[in-house]
Amino acid sequence: MAPSAFETRVSLVTLMLAGDFGIIPASVEQGPAGTATHNYVATSADGARWFVKTHPAGTPLEAVDAAARLSEYARLCQVPVAAARLTTDQDRLVATQRGLVMTVTRYVPDAVAADGRLTGRRWESVGQAVGRLHRGLARHKFGPPRLGPRDKAIDLARTVARLEDLLARYEAAPPATAFERWAVDTARDKLARVPEVERLLAKAPRAMLSQLVHGDLSGPNVLLRGDEVAALVDFHPPVRRGAVWELGRLALDPRTVLAQSDWPEGLGRLAAAYHASHPIVPVEELVSVVRVSAAALAMSLYPLNAVQDGLGPLTASLEQYARDRHQAAAVLRARLDEAEEVLRDHLA
Repeated sequence: MAPSAFETRVSLVTLMLAGDFGIIPASVEQGPAGTATHNYVATSADGARWFVKTHPAGTPLEAVDAAARLSEYARLCQVPVAAARLTTDQDRLVATQRGLVMTVTRYVPDAVAADGRLTGRRWESVGQAVGRLHRGLARHKFGPPRLGPRDKAIDLARTVARLEDLLARYEAAPPATAFERWAVDTARDKLARVPEVERLLAKAPRAMLSQLVHGDLSGPNVLLRGDEVAALVDFHPPVRRGAVWELGRLALDPRTVLAQSDWPEGLGRLAAAYHASHPIVPVEELVSVVRVSAAALAMSLYPLNAVQDGLGPLTASLEQYARDRHQAAAVLRARLDEAEEVLRDHLA
């Protein structure tokens, strides 16, 4: 019987672990699912555990290497990250064979993802960790923080054009499933809310701080152990984005907003801890984090475009996430004044 696709990948992963990273695994098991990656947990004979991330054929090696090096830079800045394993020649963080691109980091044991789990002291711990991360990345050679246009996530002209394009494509190929029909209705609702979003952004700072950021800082990429941050994982290659946009993307994750009714108070404590670690971000920008996040969620295309843009299988969890994002945007708008008052109190 021919080996399965999983068995074939595990054989190649085992070969690369030994040949490229000097790890002889006693076992290789399926790891946590990635959006576009196959992940594994390898255990060596001495009990050491390793997290193995493999990227599909065609993934640019340079991008994976840049992301791995940014994570290692953050670790040197005393940010909790999963330490990378160098290749056997002690020169590379990434290996490739037969089109497979692979990185290896220390496995983070006894940890859970932060999405929907920000409670108690975790708010402060996450705020401190992200503040330390942004402070460290602000010193990276990629460039210091600077004031400029607000993050592209709340560029209304850009997002309106993308929503209109999505609707035009659905008119050419009518929706075939209940989710696609919901996506069309939701895209139309987003376009109808443009005047409301304009009013939201009218009270946000016109120029905001951008800097080098993690790039994909969200609940699944923040690992918690008890009340502390065990690791920030899955960095993207170096990119400049809005510091407050990235903070809000994590702190106001839809799963947190919908699961924790006291999120405004937790957000206030998180923002205060963040500001203590990275005070260069103006207080008025931090106060605007809820309206910035509300505007970004209100106009976001993802994952309404998942089917049209072929962004992978449309799973039940992705459908629920789409609905959660839409609902969370409404919650943020409804509780905006309350949340901003709490933020001002904590940042005073």
